[in-house]
Amino acid sequence: MGTRTKQTAPDSERVRARQQTAWWKTFLKPSWVFLLLFVIVFSYLAFTVLAPWQLGKDDDIVERNEHITAAYEKDPVPADEILGDNGAIDGGEEWSRVILRGQYLPDGEVLVRLRPVASGPSYQSLVPFRTDGGQTILVNRGWVPAGEANAVPEIAPTPSGPQEIIGMVRQHEAEHSSAPVERDGYPQVYSINPPQVGKLIDADLGLDYVQLTEDQPGVLNPIPIPQMDRGNHLSYGFQWIAFGIMAPLGLGYFVWAEIRERRRIRDEEAEMAQLDAADAQGGPATDPAAAAGSTAAAGSTAAAEPETSDAKAEAAEAHERRMRARYGESKPDFYSKFAKRSKERF
Repeated sequence: MGTRTKQTAPDSERVRARQQTAWWKTFLKPSWVFLLLFVIVFSYLAFTVLAPWQLGKDDDIVERNEHITAAYEKDPVPADEILGDNGAIDGGEEWSRVILRGQYLPDGEVLVRLRPVASGPSYQSLVPFRTDGGQTILVNRGWVPAGEANAVPEIAPTPSGPQEIIGMVRQHEAEHSSAPVERDGYPQVYSINPPQVGKLIDADLGLDYVQLTEDQPGVLNPIPIPQMDRGNHLSYGFQWIAFGIMAPLGLGYFVWAEIRERRRIRDEEAEMAQLDAADAQGGPATDPAAAAGSTAAAGSTAAAEPETSDAKAEAAEAHERRMRARYGESKPDFYSKFAKRSKERF
């Protein structure tokens, strides 16, 4: 018994000293390093990419809505006041209503292929319009629903002779990656890009185009005006900012919880070591403050041994319950051996 006492106390002190000096090495494990890197990258992307992306979309929608509202509050103006010499408009002029005087060039009709409108595939008719001023502007006449098996339906021809039409000026779209096709007797494209259309029909078209409004000569089904609501982009932007803040806070909480749990484990190991030392001495474990008065209690070893065993078993079982509550059954219980050893001994 004396030999065991001499070995147990120094061993427990060495273990405790090693735990106090090496606890920070836990956070150098790959799992913690990967978690830290993930939080850094996620927060960086949330602040610099994801949040600006959503907030930028909200700004674009607000600006578009303002332009559309202003367009309907103003009277239409002649097209040459908005369109430059190359048929281009400034970004702030999009959605303005303009008046075109001239005539359609129906031989240059091109279709936008299978673009969804009104919850179904459709074809949009693009026809050049030669103005009295000599410019040739591409006009979007509107849409018609696709026929059976997405075939091109019958499309009403444009009126002949001089016409005066009113529409909204629109900026050109980027050229689609898919090449134009020739089907059902019409050249078909996947985007409204006047320079690309001009190459197909061998015409010098302006850079931007005009979208016909209702009740205009040659209009089919007019393209719907975008809805004026802002959508959820603003709230999505704020959510990404919140996520970028919450990620490091969550990491900090996990670090704090890990440190707290390791301190609890260290204290419980020290308590178990004291119980082992007391058991080896044949008396109950005492803390340093009560060590001076332990001489009087040492004489009652026969009655204290069962109490010590019970205390050890209860402490081990309490810790086992806490570990299972935190980690589940998959987490190894490092203290079951203490309870098992106490039960086997007594």
